[in-house]
Amino acid sequence: MFQDLRDSNSSKFQVSEFILLGFPGIHSWQHWLSLPLALLYLLALSSNILILIIISKEATLHQPMYHFLGILAVVDMGMATNTMPKILAILWFNAKSISLPECFLQMYMYAIHCFVAMESGIFVCMAIDRYVAICRPLRYPSIITDSFVVKATLFMALRNSLTTIPIPVFAAQRQYCSKNQIEHCLCSNLGVTSLSCDDDKTVKSIYQLLLAWTLMGSDLGLIILSYALILQSVLKLNSAESASKALSTCTSHLILILFFYTVIIVISITHSAAMTVPLIPVLLNVLHNVIPPALNPIVYALKNKKPRQGLYKLLKLDFKEGM
Repeated sequence: MFQDLRDSNSSKFQVSEFILLGFPGIHSWQHWLSLPLALLYLLALSSNILILIIISKEATLHQPMYHFLGILAVVDMGMATNTMPKILAILWFNAKSISLPECFLQMYMYAIHCFVAMESGIFVCMAIDRYVAICRPLRYPSIITDSFVVKATLFMALRNSLTTIPIPVFAAQRQYCSKNQIEHCLCSNLGVTSLSCDDDKTVKSIYQLLLAWTLMGSDLGLIILSYALILQSVLKLNSAESASKALSTCTSHLILILFFYTVIIVISITHSAAMTVPLIPVLLNVLHNVIPPALNPIVYALKNKKPRQGLYKLLKLDFKEGM
């Protein structure tokens, strides 16, 4: 699709590829960052694959809550794999060139678009799941069913695919005259569109910002509301131990969620302020690909008793009830 768009506007394109320079200001020693990034990427892949194996093998985990965890694991692996191999190729082999269609496809799959929006949507589904389980436990079996999981996932996938596809389409239709060097490790929307020599970028920029704030803002609002109601319900519990355990779980979830959305907010503010992309937002953007995927399995799955029990069974270790 993006190749067709490029061909139909061939007279407008003066460059045949973009050059991803890497991390701004540290080009001479940025290759040293490849080791921690590669380790985080391997951790993200291995931990999410492990979660999928545990969920598939453990019959007690064939429940809606763990179906969402499995979907999150798939989305996490997709988000990391969409960008990390190219980033590591830049740092290890100096493979900085990327074709325009490949760049626009990467932009669609990542930059506040498909995978990121999908992860945001799954966070919403999981927050709703926990809200119903804690605040409406008697109605949980009738509300959160396998059918609900399928419908919610399909809705999020369609929502994200249809609403975000204009972003790379807009980018593909722009004119790129002579500049083709992007001060970034991936085809971020900000980095690519800053190279455009179009005079009028207002409408497209407004759409991109409205999309980001509408999708992510509404998701974050629903998540905060769900956890606020959960905390309100938990604080009414007579058992201090149960309240403490629930608060610990909610806190760890919220830390990861806030990190996830903070990066998006930083990128959006940088874009709206029309600033040159500095090192910190670029570094956050790259870490955003690997830190949530690496930590989500630990925070969302292995801190829960049943997945932990499944892990011990898989590793053929004894599971102690008090762990």
